[in-house]
Amino acid sequence: MLKAFTPFCFVLLISTTLAAADKPGKWAEKPDPKLPNVLILGDSISIGYTLQVRDLLKGKANVFRPHTADGTKPENCSGTTKGVESIDRWLGDRKWDVIHFNWGLHDLKHVTEPGGNTVSNKAEDPVQATVLQYSQNIEKIVERLDKTGAKLIFATTTPVVPGTTGPLREPESPSKYNAAAVKIMKEHGVSVNDLFAFCDPQIEKLQRPKNVHFTDAGSQALAEQVAKAIESALASKSDN
Repeated sequence: MLKAFTPFCFVLLISTTLAAADKPGKWAEKPDPKLPNVLILGDSISIGYTLQVRDLLKGKANVFRPHTADGTKPENCSGTTKGVESIDRWLGDRKWDVIHFNWGLHDLKHVTEPGGNTVSNKAEDPVQATVLQYSQNIEKIVERLDKTGAKLIFATTTPVVPGTTGPLREPESPSKYNAAAVKIMKEHGVSVNDLFAFCDPQIEKLQRPKNVHFTDAGSQALAEQVAKAIESALASKSDN
């Protein structure tokens, strides 16, 4: 009885495994060709709200972000140094209608050597990218994004809660980096979604203690702000 049953079990197992392998992960989008395409670029903060934005814009837009080939994991766009290196890959050959993007929290974190990725909790160690380096990188990224013809939205970097370590980030840093970025956005006519101003007055309600990351409720609140900005951009684009 066992020998007669074993081949069937083997075929069933193989079929189940293949079906699982062929199923795309939750980060992969199945675009509706009739809807506009939206790309979200950013670090783990944007990872925290991307799927919620997709739900909020269901039936209105196809919402994408960089992810692994099988769609099982999102890609963290990290700092602007990686942004300059990877922007062409992230844009691919898809026609984008709106691109919502942010860099900042990785640039302002302390690392063991300039431009490195090994994090540090020492104030005497350098940040990954100085405000000047960040500005230069953001300029290059925006120039590349401009060429897509998409409506661009820059999201300001969200607050750093006092006492944040692992790595060290100073609470006063986001404002410095945001000021530099907003200046560039104004020069290029890029819309600004001021998530810093949205979060700062309610930081204890939205963010985790001594952490740059958000609670589930905080990520949902960010998603609603991002979805509104994207809807507004889509409406503006359709009017032109």
